[in-house]
Amino acid sequence: MSPFDHLHLEIPTSKKPRIVIIGGGFAGIQLVKSLKNSNFQIVLLDRHNYHTFQPLLYQVATAGLEPDSIAGALRQLFEKHKDFYFRMARVTGIDPEKKHVKTLIGDLKYDLLVIANGSKTNYFGDQEMFEKTFPMKQVPQALDLRSHLLQNFEQTVLSNEEEEKDRLTNFVIVGGGPTGVEVAGALGELKKHVLPKDYPDIDFDIMNLHLIDAGPRLLAGMSEKSSKKATKYLEAFDVNVRLNTMLKSYDGKDVVLSDGTTIRSKTVIWAAGVTGNIVDGLPKESLKGGRIVVDEYNRVNGTQDIFAVGDIAGMYSEEFPKGHPMVAPVAIQQATNVARNLGKKDAKAWKSFKYKDKGSMATVGRNKAVVDLPKFHFGGFFAWLVWMFVHLMSIVGFRNRLVILTNWLWNYMTYDRGTRLIIRTFVRNKHYKSGDTL
Repeated sequence: MSPFDHLHLEIPTSKKPRIVIIGGGFAGIQLVKSLKNSNFQIVLLDRHNYHTFQPLLYQVATAGLEPDSIAGALRQLFEKHKDFYFRMARVTGIDPEKKHVKTLIGDLKYDLLVIANGSKTNYFGDQEMFEKTFPMKQVPQALDLRSHLLQNFEQTVLSNEEEEKDRLTNFVIVGGGPTGVEVAGALGELKKHVLPKDYPDIDFDIMNLHLIDAGPRLLAGMSEKSSKKATKYLEAFDVNVRLNTMLKSYDGKDVVLSDGTTIRSKTVIWAAGVTGNIVDGLPKESLKGGRIVVDEYNRVNGTQDIFAVGDIAGMYSEEFPKGHPMVAPVAIQQATNVARNLGKKDAKAWKSFKYKDKGSMATVGRNKAVVDLPKFHFGGFFAWLVWMFVHLMSIVGFRNRLVILTNWLWNYMTYDRGTRLIIRTFVRNKHYKSGDTL
């Protein structure tokens, strides 16, 4: 029985048209902010009661930050907004004809609907990877990984079997994008500067880090210069970077790669990509490539009153034949543009969406980061400072910024991570995956 079985999804009636927003991610919260004091009743639906700053999830997973420092309660974020309502509910589908959103706690009628529920981990249909690897999309998943990592070293201290020690101290990261690179770098810092202090009876030469990518280089979405720098930084952390290599199979104990290599490991971190979190009920012509097809105004194909923004939205054009990058700046800019258009009485005055690419970046560890700006690229200490500043300013809430800055300063001065706690013991259950779905 669900704890919501006896609840109902009721919202006070209003003379204003109702906009229902599905998802409290970057696009969803930006849309609510941009619609403040508008002539709409706004209802935000999300299965969690908080917004997660996903770019720093890897720091929660590697004991650098506590989860509450990268999350903000949605009710608190919008407590000063009038005619705004939040409901914690899992959306199961929509009915465009009745203009209803379906949830586990009842249906909700809308005048306008904005789908902003982002993306989910892409396992490419591989059920085995879904059941046995660690994704990095949600706070519970990051906490599961943190507990698992620390449990591995507690078990290593107790083990006398060499094969078991190998499996406990070998870590495989699949995917050489920003998430994979940042996770690998964070684990490298743990190996060199943190864990040996906690576990003096472990020879950390046995800890091996493997970063696997099917492509010819890391950070495929960034410049080749940044890719080379990131690879060099990772190799300084003794990360074994394996390019043009795929994970062929994994049974929870042994990783088999496409080149025939077998790696003993109980920890595979899946950072190989994401796909749109599709909502049931949309017309077939609006779905393509795991995303919802939208026009230049982010309006869903085949509809007049449904919009999609952020990762879930596929705005295909000559400039972006595969759609826009699934990154936060795109989501924020699209949400801002949709809010601006909806605020105009005449749809003829709407402006089409134009993405302004302000650059991309990734960090590998202390004093090591890469930054791509439209006209130049750089790395090293200054890039690391830029990365920290941009991420710090993007965090929701002054308290969170202060907590994160304090943690970063402490980590920098002491080479320490202050959150090496096993709050809840992680036990893998193939029937439960931290709310993720295949």
